[in-house]
Amino acid sequence: MGNLLRILSDKSHQPKVDFYLDFEGALPTDDEKEVYAEVEEVLESAKMILEELRTYEGASDDIRQAISNPNDEDLQQKAWDAVSPSVLKLKTYFDYSSSLEKAIPRVFGFLTNSSESVLRRLEEHQAIAKQLANILQFTLSFDDMKMTNPAIQNDFSYYRRTQSRMKMKMKESGATEGQSGEVVSNEMANRMSLFYANPTPMLKTVSDSTSKFVEENKDIPIENTGDVLSTLAELCRTMIDTPSYRERFRSKETVVFCLQVMVGNIILYDHTQPAGVFCKKSTIDVRQCVKLLRDTQEADPSQQRAVESLLNALKYTTKHLNDDSTPKTYKQLLA
Repeated sequence: MGNLLRILSDKSHQPKVDFYLDFEGALPTDDEKEVYAEVEEVLESAKMILEELRTYEGASDDIRQAISNPNDEDLQQKAWDAVSPSVLKLKTYFDYSSSLEKAIPRVFGFLTNSSESVLRRLEEHQAIAKQLANILQFTLSFDDMKMTNPAIQNDFSYYRRTQSRMKMKMKESGATEGQSGEVVSNEMANRMSLFYANPTPMLKTVSDSTSKFVEENKDIPIENTGDVLSTLAELCRTMIDTPSYRERFRSKETVVFCLQVMVGNIILYDHTQPAGVFCKKSTIDVRQCVKLLRDTQEADPSQQRAVESLLNALKYTTKHLNDDSTPKTYKQLLA
């Protein structure tokens, strides 16, 4: 493993990233306030959504009973009544992804459309940098909880399978269109189905929005967007690795936050930069980032679950890891 780490450590072209970004208390400067206010309005719902998702139980028992007793109309109705509130929650999360999609170009537009270097831009406009970090932390957290809770997909799949039959039943009983029992329309259900079918729906939303930003703003070099991501990733690693920075954290949770943001930037870089994050031209030192994750795992067993989910995210949700052109050493590193 020592030789492997040395092979991957040649990042001599990588710019030095060494300043403290105050994720816990950065406030917007005057020229940040407009964009900051817009994005903050979106981020205000993020914590509530994650808390709801963390406690999401779904209607698995009622669904199982209904499927096992297809001729029992009472059980069919009970399952439908149980799953409908869950579907409304899932619609809320789907709608939120659209808000997040609109926030992404505002953040990247502010951080990349300047004659200043990206490094200086991030250092002098820490409030917007913090918002990008919050978006990435939310994205990884949402997708991790979605992937590890099968009730989410099961609830929505049951709703889709049952929607037409329940709508017909209500119509036969004399209900009007507004009393059909549907909590989301068929058209909305189709859109939601595409969203939740993806293993990492929020990552896809953020990645697609970032790629669209790059495509629609050809006057801004694509490298600028990549530099924002790589600089923020390296900054998170540096702050955890540097005792004088780390001791400034006011909460132990900030360490995990930095790890999440670091990994989120790596993944988004790999999805939005043409050659990905595992090539020689990449300005993110993936090897050092993985080493930091494993060192954290060994030093603090209480973070075992959090770090393992981040390692899995790198292994399973990056875009180019399994490409033929990716050096085998990276595949071994994340095996």
